[in-house]
Amino acid sequence: MKKIALLSLSLLLSLGMFSQQDPQAKKLLNEVSAKVKSYQNMYIDFDYILQNTAENIEQKTRGEVSLQEEKYRLNLMGAIRLFDGKKLYTIIPEDEEITISAYNATDDKDITPSKMLTFYEKGYNYKWDIVQNVKGRKIQYIKLSPIDSNAEIKDILLGIDQQTKHIYKLIQTQDNGTKITIKVNSFKTNQPLSPNLFNFDKSKYQGYYINELD
Repeated sequence: MKKIALLSLSLLLSLGMFSQQDPQAKKLLNEVSAKVKSYQNMYIDFDYILQNTAENIEQKTRGEVSLQEEKYRLNLMGAIRLFDGKKLYTIIPEDEEITISAYNATDDKDITPSKMLTFYEKGYNYKWDIVQNVKGRKIQYIKLSPIDSNAEIKDILLGIDQQTKHIYKLIQTQDNGTKITIKVNSFKTNQPLSPNLFNFDKSKYQGYYINELD
């Protein structure tokens, strides 16, 4: 399953490291982080676009994710990725297959849905970039570059709505030329969620092959 490359929408550095960043960009990113952390839960509907001109590849699909603290339920590319706080479940209905794995935060190098709005807090240098007017909304972009020179990510452009302090768009460019764009279509907060939304119910997947990893 292609994983969300957010932000590629995993968003606590020392003050010393923060002080090395662009102060203007730091202020806006801190405002975004504070806003996100104030919500009980979030629902995001987004477009996901993967492009590689050298390989003549372009894929566009729509996805949605519900998040509550570290838990999330992601629907993307015909698959469901569910995290209940302890285990990860990747459910692929087309293949009638489920992979279950334990989650180890220290081993996770991906920008997962639960981190997609705060990933920039660790491992990136950032600076002020362009501003765009999108249907009357001022979208301020901040350019993030990995501190790790061996990272596969070349850079990330993070577009932030200056009024709402919500992330509007993320454009991630990788060293191999692949570009991943995530555009937020709908952002809802503090929604009434089913208590079982982030729970895996095996009875719903009778006949599925289950691959449970250690």
